[in-house]
Amino acid sequence: MKLLEGKWALVTGSSRGIGLQVARGLAARKCNLVVHGRKPENTVRTVELLKHYGIQVHSVSGDLSSSEGVQAVIDGVRSGPGHVDILYNNAGVMSAWKPIWEVPPEEWLDILQVNLLAMIALCNAFGPEMKRRGYGRIINVSSGIKDTPNLAPYGISKAAVDKYTRDLAVELKDSNVLVNYLDPGWLKTDLGGKDAMYPVEDVLPGALVPALLEDNGPSGQLFLAQDYRMLA
Repeated sequence: MKLLEGKWALVTGSSRGIGLQVARGLAARKCNLVVHGRKPENTVRTVELLKHYGIQVHSVSGDLSSSEGVQAVIDGVRSGPGHVDILYNNAGVMSAWKPIWEVPPEEWLDILQVNLLAMIALCNAFGPEMKRRGYGRIINVSSGIKDTPNLAPYGISKAAVDKYTRDLAVELKDSNVLVNYLDPGWLKTDLGGKDAMYPVEDVLPGALVPALLEDNGPSGQLFLAQDYRMLA
């Protein structure tokens, strides 16, 4: 089992759901964690759960629906470990179920802000530093959603995540900063709903694969967490 001793990972949206599972998986590999929630109190449970792993844990808060909230997350990292080696852009929101014709402009903008623009801002904040240090792993959580026009803002935001990830991978080619995107599968979370196919725990170990890649490994690639369920 590859260990990540001495590394720092920021996992957005790690107060619950997929982000909490990813944080626990990285902690088991001795990675130090920056955990994130919209409010400071939201991360208390995650911090408590990570105590027994014997790692350093730093908590940041900020609502990714605003530029001020995103900057609060960045400033929180700066005031803690100062940098991250692994950026796990997990936080996201679902759009309301409605006919595609009836989605107002402000809803499109709200979904794109959290699911795409906040992610880009975090990549801009930490990606260049990773390049200078010659090491980094950026994982952007995508989705396998398709043929669902009633959730068009969500689906389109995730399609944009895919394209941005591939472009960023080209920008960081040969830098040992590997940028990949992950489809976690349809999981029973607050976002995925109770009718989803898999329990949230099934995101592991697959969700860790792009974070554990060896130096100069694949970049700009899609990883499917459910392809690795048999390894759990």
